[in-house]
Amino acid sequence: MHFPIAIECGDENHAWGVIVPDLPGCFSAGDTLDEAIINANEAITAHIELLLEAGEEIPHVSMVNDLAGNSEFKGFTWALIDVDVLRLLGGSEKINVTLPKSLIDRIDRCVARHPEYKSRSGFLAQVALEKITKQTP
Repeated sequence: MHFPIAIECGDENHAWGVIVPDLPGCFSAGDTLDEAIINANEAITAHIELLLEAGEEIPHVSMVNDLAGNSEFKGFTWALIDVDVLRLLGGSEKINVTLPKSLIDRIDRCVARHPEYKSRSGFLAQVALEKITKQTP
């Protein structure tokens, strides 16, 4: 999942600050922009791990365009942090799923064009997770 982050510029006296609007209470900082982004990735991962341990749902991920218009983030720079949420969900379990052959063929073609899914199972898991999180209020 791609989490938008709002970055507040730093200078020689102040660190670069990062806010993760979709994860209330999740923020980070760094002495350089690169360090702030790396630290933001770690903060998001840790925040999601805590949510999952508490039995909470992963929040819906907003679009940067929707967040950028918020006056709270005026003057901030935006970036996206890609977090492998599937890895954080725990161990895998093998299941038997029946799908139409033509749909399986289309899934396989999609996976071949988009290596980020890694496999048919990875595709199905990612699409299911996206659908579930988009329905979370």
